[in-house]
Amino acid sequence: MNDIKHGSFQGTSWSKEGTGSPVILVHGLGMNRQMWQWQMDSLTPHFSVICFDLLGHGESVNPEIPCQLSQFSGQLLALMDGLNLESCALVGFSLGGLIVQDFVLNHPEKVNALVMLNTAHGRTKTERKAVLARVQQAGEHGPASTVEDALERWFSADFSAKNPEILEKIRCWIMANDKEIYPEIYRLLAECDEPLTDSISAIRCPTLVMTGEDDHGNSPEMTQRMAALIPDARAVILPGLRHMGLAENSQAVNSQLVSFFQEVVK
Repeated sequence: MNDIKHGSFQGTSWSKEGTGSPVILVHGLGMNRQMWQWQMDSLTPHFSVICFDLLGHGESVNPEIPCQLSQFSGQLLALMDGLNLESCALVGFSLGGLIVQDFVLNHPEKVNALVMLNTAHGRTKTERKAVLARVQQAGEHGPASTVEDALERWFSADFSAKNPEILEKIRCWIMANDKEIYPEIYRLLAECDEPLTDSISAIRCPTLVMTGEDDHGNSPEMTQRMAALIPDARAVILPGLRHMGLAENSQAVNSQLVSFFQEVVK
């Protein structure tokens, strides 16, 4: 069994498990580093896997308001420095996928491989308006007001019916978020894909972009567009999965991650 190391560095709570080349996992809005529990058994036999709580999430400190994407990529840089990592492979999910884009564009020498999971790209005005409506709802009524609709978007109906304990786990994570901070970070998620839309063409490390076939907010079309913009990037669309495919069918996600990293991470 792998030893699991835990720590806190400059207000960032993190954990590390496994041995080998370092892989850092960056979670999504409202979650925490525990959301990667469905990936660990597959990744840790091959890699040193580092998970951490984003600012305003889990056990990490809150960000300054208003939130900027640079705060979160700066958090990642500080964590790497604190762990004495010169470079790593990065996996970002949803908001995490936008954070890792910003990070690799500003620190290309520190990233030797990149994965973006279920990440938005170049939303239309209509798509952005729909997300901003949920931001407003969260601001007025708190995270609990958005959670049931989110779970419906994130999981297939069949999985939801058969796995109420997993939905309850995620429901609790979201509802634990600070009512003042959560909508501020939600607004960042709604808006920060726009300045990245064209600039990701500057990414040069090996890149995998993956989403679920039925993740309409982070759609296959968005994934294909990102992969087309980034030189030699590959796109993977997972059949029958929505936003939280990494929990609903972890084997499908993990097999792609492991094979990609084993190919490109030396």
